[in-house]
Amino acid sequence: MLEHDRLIAAEPEQGEVRIDYAIRPKHLKDYIGQPRVREQLEIFIGAARLREESLDHTLVFGPPGLGKTTLANIIATEMGVGLKSTSGPVLERAGDLAAMLTNLEPGDVLFIDEIHRLSPVVEEVLYPAMEDFQLDIMIG
Repeated sequence: MLEHDRLIAAEPEQGEVRIDYAIRPKHLKDYIGQPRVREQLEIFIGAARLREESLDHTLVFGPPGLGKTTLANIIATEMGVGLKSTSGPVLERAGDLAAMLTNLEPGDVLFIDEIHRLSPVVEEVLYPAMEDFQLDIMIG
């Protein structure tokens, strides 16, 4: 075997194409399957971009493995904003939700996996936070 036939560096050589090996797609154009969901998201995201506004609240539901987390990532990428992700069982108290919400940047996507498992106390804080953009909690 000749020396130039061996792999001797981890960096790509000149002329080699870089392939992104990420499993999850990052853009809607790369999202395979569920064409109706994709078409609707294209409309929603396109309209939000035209209005130069954040995407309205979006509820993505279905059994495990259908791509809800992937869609949340795609929405954030397509809107050019950050994604903060958590799950319902993690948000045990209203203060947990307050900490998540107060650390969001304008336009960020907050993805709550297993939202059906939120405690009633947290649900009562989440609704006015989403509708009125204010937190109704007692501190101290």
